[in-house]
Amino acid sequence: MSLMTMIVKMSEGLGKTCAIFFLTLLFSLPLGMIVALLRMSKLKVVSAVTRFFITVLRGTPLMLQLLAVTYGPYYLFGTTVARNKLIPVVIAFAINYAAYFAEIYRGGIESISIGQYEAATVLGYSRAQTFLRIILPQVVKRIMPSVTNEVVTLVKDTSIAFTVSYQEMFTIGKQIANSQTSFMPFLVAGVFYYLFNAIVDWLMGRIEKRLDYYR
Repeated sequence: MSLMTMIVKMSEGLGKTCAIFFLTLLFSLPLGMIVALLRMSKLKVVSAVTRFFITVLRGTPLMLQLLAVTYGPYYLFGTTVARNKLIPVVIAFAINYAAYFAEIYRGGIESISIGQYEAATVLGYSRAQTFLRIILPQVVKRIMPSVTNEVVTLVKDTSIAFTVSYQEMFTIGKQIANSQTSFMPFLVAGVFYYLFNAIVDWLMGRIEKRLDYYR
């Protein structure tokens, strides 16, 4: 198989890799905020349960979680999450990354001085208005470096989908490598991931620069 043919075949899997990446961010970013707020709840039971949820997801491998979501329902209930493997893959990735984003959000929220809440109350802001108009914009600015790190990691983690035979880029590369008895497909995959990561890193860097308005 020529190098060009190999690149074309692996490019077909690139679209599925991008689907995992963008859908994971689409669901995990807002879900992470919900989890963070539950983690900070004044109700001890809610906070404790959420904290346990976070520790389990951060303390176990993403690969194990992916296998559990994909095949667990079949072994437990004799059914599957969905015929399309993209759905359980995105569910597993979104839940896992939501746990990490939740802790990032929590750190950002707790870094805001309590005086800003008190000042907003004096000005007549409701709790929702205070959070959305005053706290959240500052939190987003402060957590961007940490969020960028997780987003860059996500690009590489998409390759874990090969464990459930989802035909993303790394899975196709592995299949070609096995059939051709060649390491070249892995090198091509590495270049693809590097370029993907470089684009993501550049975009996140631009966003960070736009938010760095005090310099």
